[in-house]
Amino acid sequence: MLENCRNARERWGGVSELIDRWLKGRQELLVHYCDLSGENDFSQTGSLKQKFVQFCEVLVDYVSTGHFEIYEQLVSEAREFNDGGLELAAKVYPRIQKTTEVALNFNDQLDNKALSEQDVKALFEELSHLGESLESRFELEDFLIEHLHNVHGDKVAPV
Repeated sequence: MLENCRNARERWGGVSELIDRWLKGRQELLVHYCDLSGENDFSQTGSLKQKFVQFCEVLVDYVSTGHFEIYEQLVSEAREFNDGGLELAAKVYPRIQKTTEVALNFNDQLDNKALSEQDVKALFEELSHLGESLESRFELEDFLIEHLHNVHGDKVAPV
């Protein structure tokens, strides 16, 4: 039994660090989002575009890390512990995928072009929609972390 616990720690102990780094990325994303959403002078198209570009870089990094690192680890952990987590993930991931599409569509709107004041206004309207989508995504991600990782904390905690 002790050996099984040690093996679990070796296999899954690093997942917590990965999740912690990812959640710091979420915090950075929120800082950029709040910075942008506080803007009200849409005539500053050059500086606003730069802010949107920086925001989108963090957004795409965050979404990518979720899909290609975090979710993969959570599913592996669920598979290993075989306690219903795979079924839960199968129900939640499609909802997260919808938020990913919203995020990537938002990013695609920048499309390396100069932005007019009208373009900037449209981006701010979409930013509000994106914010709602991100809020939903964060809730779903937190739910998955709680039910696919934290629930196994006693099995991977240090001795």
